[in-house]
Amino acid sequence: MASGCARGGSGRISGAIASQEGLPSIATVCPGKQWSHHPWNRADAALGDVFGWRAWHCRVSGWTRPSRGCFPTQSPAQPGVPSTVALPGPSRSQSPRRSRSSLFPPGGGAMASSARARNASRPRAGIMSPPLFSLPEARLRFTTSTREALINKSIKPLLNAFNQVPGSENEKKCTLDQAFRVVVEEEIINKAPCENLLAIISLAINGVTEGICTASTPFVLLGDVLDCLPLDQCDKIFTFVEKNVATWKSNTFYSAGKNYLLRMCNDLLRRLSKSQNTVFCGRIQLFLARLFPLSEKSGLNLQSQFNLENVTVFNTNEHESTLGQKHTEEREEGMDVEEGEMGDDEAPTSCSIPIDYNLYRKFWSLQDYFRNPVQCYEKVSWKTFLKYSEEVLAVFKSYKLDDTQASRKKLEELKTGGEHVYFAKFLTSEKLMDLQLSDSNFRRHILLQYLILFQYLKGQVKFKSSNYVLTDEQSLWIEDTTKAVYQLLSENPPDGERFSKMVEHILNTEENWNSWKNEGCPSFVKERSHPEFQLGPPDSKPMRPVRKRPAPEDFLGKGSNKKILMGNEELTRLWNLCPDNIQACKSESREYMPTLEEFFEEAIEQADPENMVENKYKAVNNSNYGWRALRLLARRSPHFFQPTNQQFKSLPEYLENMVIKLAKELPPPSEEIKTGEDEDEEDNDALLKENNESPDVQRDKAMTGEQIESFASKLGEQWKALAPYLEMKESDIRQIELDSEDVKMRAKQLLVAWQDQEGSHATPENLIMALTKAGLGDLAESLTNDTEGSS
Repeated sequence: MASGCARGGSGRISGAIASQEGLPSIATVCPGKQWSHHPWNRADAALGDVFGWRAWHCRVSGWTRPSRGCFPTQSPAQPGVPSTVALPGPSRSQSPRRSRSSLFPPGGGAMASSARARNASRPRAGIMSPPLFSLPEARLRFTTSTREALINKSIKPLLNAFNQVPGSENEKKCTLDQAFRVVVEEEIINKAPCENLLAIISLAINGVTEGICTASTPFVLLGDVLDCLPLDQCDKIFTFVEKNVATWKSNTFYSAGKNYLLRMCNDLLRRLSKSQNTVFCGRIQLFLARLFPLSEKSGLNLQSQFNLENVTVFNTNEHESTLGQKHTEEREEGMDVEEGEMGDDEAPTSCSIPIDYNLYRKFWSLQDYFRNPVQCYEKVSWKTFLKYSEEVLAVFKSYKLDDTQASRKKLEELKTGGEHVYFAKFLTSEKLMDLQLSDSNFRRHILLQYLILFQYLKGQVKFKSSNYVLTDEQSLWIEDTTKAVYQLLSENPPDGERFSKMVEHILNTEENWNSWKNEGCPSFVKERSHPEFQLGPPDSKPMRPVRKRPAPEDFLGKGSNKKILMGNEELTRLWNLCPDNIQACKSESREYMPTLEEFFEEAIEQADPENMVENKYKAVNNSNYGWRALRLLARRSPHFFQPTNQQFKSLPEYLENMVIKLAKELPPPSEEIKTGEDEDEEDNDALLKENNESPDVQRDKAMTGEQIESFASKLGEQWKALAPYLEMKESDIRQIELDSEDVKMRAKQLLVAWQDQEGSHATPENLIMALTKAGLGDLAESLTNDTEGSS
């Protein structure tokens, strides 16, 4: 033992410790790595083998311990042997503390021998720190291995480098991710072909599969590549993304990369032009539809919002219109024909459909209603839409197409397989109007827009405002127009009937989609129901059904009637009224819930102004009635769960609103048969009332069409000054100006719109007050005289 220990400050490792720990002796492995000159080494030698082992460990690791903060360096006298470079500050040898060498003299002594004895009796466990991780070295190693793997088209160099580089797994993964990005950056700067970039991304995918890099690395590399490359090369990169959609949907990549892919696709869509890169944009949308599940919230228009930015621009200035004018100017020789214009050989010989500026303006104005269907619920806008639609559909009905209208050029393209040109936006040039109306595909686009609009107006949408309700007249017109549109589609060549049936089928299935969205878009994936009351592991065989003990005869009943005895005459009688519990619950006598007609009949009668029932006597103000009404509405009325923007301060106010809605939907109560005498008495009373009415009563009546016609001619140019005092919106005023240039017609439209808005309150008295506020006292006095004269 004495020969194997470090003595006299020599600093050599004990042979016994080296053999016990399975390590070679310092004399054979690390010759010359000694630091016997330092006092600490002498102290370690004095303390025994444990301090000698620590000294060897520091010496083998390339570190010395003369002072605080020393780093291994190469001594110029002995290359390959670490020396010390001390940082500024006092070393331990210069410290005022007493060194361990002063406690135990180098020669040994009693205390030194006792210390050696204690150390010899203790278990000597080897303590080795893990190898240190160096970021620059690891990054350089991984970068070199990545290039080698790219050349060999194999991931083995990366696997070997990952296993050989010291450090934790997370440190190595992050370093390898950075090495991938460095290599991609160099390839992009060197303008390498797309194949090299895709090969690096494939290496990253394999690295994720092997567990040597993070799962988000391929997506980060794809984002870097697509951000730096032009659009023509992005098309090739995105083809690779499309082909690997199954990889992105796997459990390894989906959760880590779905947000990266969504952001990457949105960035691409911002760079692309919807009119020039239409196909590329469509590919991106299809890829997102394949990647995400159908119930993904980010891909659903949950609140049914419209794309109001899709505005169709056309010529709104009639003075700049060229329709109806003969172009006498001849084209100069050598003038190039721009794309979208017609050459001499393509110019139509004659205009088959008479087109003027009014038809052109009304036709393209319909696109604003298709863009924002909510306008159809406004009275003035609906009348404009109705007028324009009737004229456009009348043109479609009057000038029908046949299969022989295809030009020679189109037939030659079909034979030679010519390229199909698709425009994402409508071309609204006046020169193309005749060709567009003569094109069957163009007509199909417009007719299909009508069907989609009608489906929205009639359908139940969860986030549609409660104010957006169609009148009976509007609903009837939509039904008739829908049939007419389907008829036009079936008559439109080619394969009109087949196309019409296909569109009808698609719109019918669209109702299922609307219902699914109204329910909150529940997931289509259903979990498997586990068998209940299953004992043992799931793979075990099912247990046999346990046989139940037969019921006693008294309980099942005796005699031919199977009368069940309950132990008491009264209970027996009650039970045997209907022995089957389910049938007893289904009995009609237990149906205590009234119908909507029966329960709200009294409230509907009280809501009628003609009955003149005061508010405090109405049933809706009764708290007990209100509570029962809410329960009944929740069970039987669809309006209860329909969202609304209206705010109700109290329950009676809400119930009164619901009663008005139900009064419109429920059938009217059956009227009693009146006798001839009663009818005569009512007619006589009406005649007496009409004859006895005063001028004040006449002014409280709603204005008639004759009164509006006569007063519109007097109002004339001053209609615009009166419009704000009739509470007309700026949009309604602009619409009136666009519809007609005749001043009298504009005044009449203003009065008709006011009458539709006010209803029964559109009386001469209210109009006189509005004229007075507008400063039109002469017209107010004239209207007063006319009203008194007619009475």
